Amino acid sequence: MNWDAADEAAGPDRAADAFADRLVAAAADGDDQAVEAALRPRDLGEFVGQERVREQLGLVLQAARKRGGTADHVLLSGAPGLGKTTLSMIIAAEMGVPIRITSGPAIQHAGDLASILSSLTEGEVLFLDEIHRMSRPAEEMLYMAMEDFRVDVIVGKGPGATAIPLELPPFTLVGATTRAGLLPPPLRDRFGFTGHMEFYAPAELERVIHRSAGLLDVTIDPAGAAEIAGRSRGTPRIANRLLRRVRDYAQVRADGVVDRATAAAALEVYEVDARGLDRLDRAVLHALLSLFGGGPVGLSTLAVAVGEERETVEEVAEPFLVREGLLARTPRGRVATAAAWAHLGLVPPQAIGGQGAGNGPGQTGLFGP
Repeated sequence: MNWDAADEAAGPDRAADAFADRLVAAAADGDDQAVEAALRPRDLGEFVGQERVREQLGLVLQAARKRGGTADHVLLSGAPGLGKTTLSMIIAAEMGVPIRITSGPAIQHAGDLASILSSLTEGEVLFLDEIHRMSRPAEEMLYMAMEDFRVDVIVGKGPGATAIPLELPPFTLVGATTRAGLLPPPLRDRFGFTGHMEFYAPAELERVIHRSAGLLDVTIDPAGAAEIAGRSRGTPRIANRLLRRVRDYAQVRADGVVDRATAAAALEVYEVDARGLDRLDRAVLHALLSLFGGGPVGLSTLAVAVGEERETVEEVAEPFLVREGLLARTPRGRVATAAAWAHLGLVPPQAIGGQGAGNGPGQTGLFGP
């Protein structure tokens, strides 16, 4: 049995909260949520990046306002920290209606969803984060609510149970997911607009950092913003978190002004390198290169080498390393790329029997050296 393949097919959200306190984690903790409330843009004009999604969504909302009706249901997909929650709040603000916020894991029974839906007012926005983690009975109830603005409430049990139809006021559902592929087609098809959130370019992150610096009363120059943006993994939430840590360093160990040198020194203290890798990322790469000659090596073996659970390595460290082109997943195991050797300043072993650097230390070709 291929244990690596079995592990990839198992529970997709097992390590969702692992290492959530990492400085470069895309998930938001309590402190992030409090600060983000003050830093979030209030309308589409203030929202930085996601040009295509912003233009398309602007047309949807403007058309709905001209018709005097509610906006179509919206599905936003993409990695954590890219602005899905912010866009849901902007949708409510642009339409001039209140917003109700909940999440898929919080809705475990159809009755939970029925309670929320029955309390909505006309035109209200219901933001459902991590919608792919909602229970199946609630999901099936949502089909009718989205399409017909009606739910059937079951009263009683067994043969005597009856379904009482409950009419709902028109509302707009905004669903957010980090795993769009896990949504069943009947649910996906009921969204009138689907937008995929892309990772941000460094120039866009610099604009995010300058805007946040102004709101936080931080003096920062363009070179300092560029230094932070380059280490932010293409994610505004990480950029804002790094900005706050650099601000702390500048206030304690510098003159309070964030320039390139101050930003670089601060992030070195917090172990975030020039490409945005932190201690865990570099530990995985270092083990792969130094202990296993660049691979291939199995996930379980690699996890033992760095002293972490295999789920942590697979779901916390690997996605960014793969996206950066530093690590590859192959049928034989994990393999480091040439960029990984260069990033850590290591020299790959000489090719053996034409096999390259993938045989591992102490291994020889089939017919000897």
